[in-house]
Amino acid sequence: MDAFTLANRLAGRRVFEVLRVSQDGRPLQLGFAHIQVDGDLRLAERADLLLLPATGSDLQATQTRNAALLPWLAQRPARQALGSLCSAAFLLGAAGVLDGRRATTHWALADAFRQRIPRAHLQIDALYCEDGPIFTSGGAHAGMDLCLHLIAHFASEELADRVAATLVLDRERGSQTRFAPLLPAHPEPAPGMAAVLGWLQQHLHQPLDLKHLAQQAHCSPRTLLRRFRETTGMPPNTYLHHARIERARQALRDPSRSLEQIAEQLGYADRATFAKRFKQVCGETPGAFRRRLRNR
Repeated sequence: MDAFTLANRLAGRRVFEVLRVSQDGRPLQLGFAHIQVDGDLRLAERADLLLLPATGSDLQATQTRNAALLPWLAQRPARQALGSLCSAAFLLGAAGVLDGRRATTHWALADAFRQRIPRAHLQIDALYCEDGPIFTSGGAHAGMDLCLHLIAHFASEELADRVAATLVLDRERGSQTRFAPLLPAHPEPAPGMAAVLGWLQQHLHQPLDLKHLAQQAHCSPRTLLRRFRETTGMPPNTYLHHARIERARQALRDPSRSLEQIAEQLGYADRATFAKRFKQVCGETPGAFRRRLRNR
């Protein structure tokens, strides 16, 4: 509401008419607010854009409560654009709207998205995604990124820039990658894996040696690989690089440590190799990460 009403004020005219609708046209009582609406789905049918708000992480309950909405979404007018904020992408997916299309949602919901909407092409790194008349976005503030994009799409880039400046927001904030945790928060180790993970954290600078890790876990290399995936959701080599980059992000907060020093201490051959791997994992270079910290 803030983004689109502010766009109207800055433009000096009504560029957007923002209406709120519910399925039956009745007000909605949420845990934190009483939401008045302007009408029901018949009013929504006349809209150029229908934007679904975030629905929370209880995906099955949301789909059940909105079962009547799904066929309506599937049969929307061809001229109408559809957008979702965060978890609302799952409603679009359940309606079949995302089949064959690129889409995104909150990074923490990536696995659930792949399982529940397998025909969509998930772009989990993206803060927002546009594919034809379908617009989706990641979590929380990424919803504002999408709103700014929609203002640019339906009005102009200049107006979107003015809205962003007034709201004190950057329009180019990178990707969701840099917000997602690199390692599982509280893994439940399979037998022998606690010792392996502890050893890796203490020897991040060393090359990966599966035979040595298997000895730590008192199992064969093949069993190690299986247990490692069960515990962390990733193979040992990926875990090692993610652990290195997580350590690098901590080290980059110290301005006295050069990129060369950090690269060497983490076992990378040189600064270029370190920077390449850092960008692959985080979506930005180590230098960009450090500059962003300075500008906070």
